Amino acid sequence: MSAPIIESFFDPASFSLTYLVYDQASRQAIVIDPVLDFDAAAMRIDTHSAQKLLDLIKQKQLTLSWIFETHVHADHLTAAHWLKRQTNASIAIGENISQVQATFNQLFELTGDDAGASQHFDRLLKDGDTIEVGGLQINVLATPGHTPSCCTYVIGENAFVGDTIFMPDFGTARCDFPSGDARQLYRSLQKTLALKPETQLYMCHDYMPGGRELRWQTTVAEQKADNIHIRDGISEEQFVAMRTERDSQLPVPKLILPALQINMRAGRLPNVSEQGTAFLKLPINRF
Repeated sequence: MSAPIIESFFDPASFSLTYLVYDQASRQAIVIDPVLDFDAAAMRIDTHSAQKLLDLIKQKQLTLSWIFETHVHADHLTAAHWLKRQTNASIAIGENISQVQATFNQLFELTGDDAGASQHFDRLLKDGDTIEVGGLQINVLATPGHTPSCCTYVIGENAFVGDTIFMPDFGTARCDFPSGDARQLYRSLQKTLALKPETQLYMCHDYMPGGRELRWQTTVAEQKADNIHIRDGISEEQFVAMRTERDSQLPVPKLILPALQINMRAGRLPNVSEQGTAFLKLPINRF
């Protein structure tokens, strides 16, 4: 199989990374975790970032075959559906998306065409699945714990890890969302850290702790040696205790309510009213 060419795109508003991965010979490409621009105060969506990605695809004369989501994001909106409309690419996510959809359909009281459904995605991926794109082979590792649908995509000696793990100085993903599980995340990460030591790990986010420069690439060996949460020698019980304590102090992501409603539908916006307006729901507490 061919070695992939990897282009990265950073979204400073959400500290998110999107990846364009392609095969030089066949010009076949995939995108991992594309981002829509969203102004939460004005409730306005824009495709500027996704258009930059699409422009590069056209410039390099690539054919976009697949859009892979590592999970249902809670901190940004996905551009997957918009890219699908522009390119006819297929959208894939982990098979446990159905569990995520069931939880949040109930929370937001979404029914019928407004509800998240498995058919919003073209393929639901299982642990061990492989997809060939030109000379590339994408191997799927199910890595739940942050969310039930989390997947890591391994392409040659490169792995795209989603939110499961961050750069060594920032640690690992929170596990306090519905159906999150710190013990499950620890075991999932053992699968990732069992890859070859030289495997390049590509982050979904980098928050630049301490004001350091942006970094989104590390190795299995570096994570095992230096990750502040899950380096060698940290037991499952120690990890679960740390993660549980830390998660209890974390704020709710600012975009979680709009992001979940759109992302569990692969980036489809809510259906429009008779007056032509689309609405998101914002549940509040009663007192």
